[in-house]
Amino acid sequence: MNFPYYIAKRYLFSKKGTNAINVISAVSMGGIAVATMALIVVLSVFNGFHDLVASFFTTFDPQLQIVPTMGKDAPTDDPILTQIKQLPQIDVATECVEDQALAVYQDKQAMVKIKGVEDNFDELTHITEILYGDGEYELHAGNLQYGILGIRLAQTLGTGAYFRDFLRIYAPMREGQLDLTDPTSGFVVDSLMSPGVVFSVHQSKYDRDYIIVPIAFARTLFGQQGMLTSLELRLKEGCNFSATKREIQKIAGDKYQVMDRYEQQADTFKIMKIEKLIAYIFLTFILMIASFNIIGSLSMLIIDKKDDVVTLRNLGASEKQITKIFLFEGRMIGAIGAIVGIVLGLLLCWLQQTFGLVALGESSGSFVVNAYPVSVHYTDVILTFVTVLAVGWIAVWYPVRYLREKQR
Repeated sequence: MNFPYYIAKRYLFSKKGTNAINVISAVSMGGIAVATMALIVVLSVFNGFHDLVASFFTTFDPQLQIVPTMGKDAPTDDPILTQIKQLPQIDVATECVEDQALAVYQDKQAMVKIKGVEDNFDELTHITEILYGDGEYELHAGNLQYGILGIRLAQTLGTGAYFRDFLRIYAPMREGQLDLTDPTSGFVVDSLMSPGVVFSVHQSKYDRDYIIVPIAFARTLFGQQGMLTSLELRLKEGCNFSATKREIQKIAGDKYQVMDRYEQQADTFKIMKIEKLIAYIFLTFILMIASFNIIGSLSMLIIDKKDDVVTLRNLGASEKQITKIFLFEGRMIGAIGAIVGIVLGLLLCWLQQTFGLVALGESSGSFVVNAYPVSVHYTDVILTFVTVLAVGWIAVWYPVRYLREKQR
């Protein structure tokens, strides 16, 4: 039998000589439980937003994107790219040409990103799931070239989902000298028609800036015949994603970079990770403050059990064993508070997931989701539990040693 643990358990659950000790112990446990619950809930909300943003990107971004490490473009007939396209794990491969241009519609204009794609772009991504309007996904018909605008860009230019006039696109000429007497001669100008739809990714970097066009249009506009700025891939179902990515990167060598969806949006997800880390640090500080209540509880308990300590010492208990009694007492308060807080936090997360108790706004439909998204990750639960135990154990170590030294 672990003698110090047995005595500590009796002290924790038995009635004390002074009722205030019971109250302070309960307050200490409650404070730790609340701080633990807050950690679980806040980290899960950050996970929910992370997963929500990731789901938006998957409708537009490819599973894998291959871009040159040096320069902006590469030849389409590069043997490395050809070898990658022929891998058995590749289901869809699309060449893309992307660059900036000026879009002008009637009396409005905006700087845009032109993304030229092949006809199988709808097979590569879930673009058809995010189209709005009376038309359908179509990039060209005969000699007509269509452009699909992001929804916010369509609002900026005043085109709507369907525009009757030509949308004129201006791009600087890659070669030749600019004639200052006629500045317009330094631009390549082409026109787009509307297929009657716009797309909405619910991310401003796409909805505000992008126009999806046929790759032939983009190559002519930017003088990129026989070139591409990226090769975008979708893998076959069931294949090992990580192993395939490593194999492609091995083939690509130092000439190309192979990026998954998270790497394509590295800045966005890095900011979200930093925000989550800062929230974790602040809540840990609150947890540390809540743990200070244990010090008061243990201090009063040591005073209350002063006679018991003398009796235990006379019965042969060592100073180390007596110290362990109060250490176990404080650590049990922290552990019980952590377990209660985790259970309450998981319960709140389940209620939020199921019923959406906390809404994002008063009017339904104002946001992409009506309630705060929640996603519980078991790694966060373990991290929270370890953090609470560590903070609680550190909080009780010094005061117990100090008080025991004073009472010798």
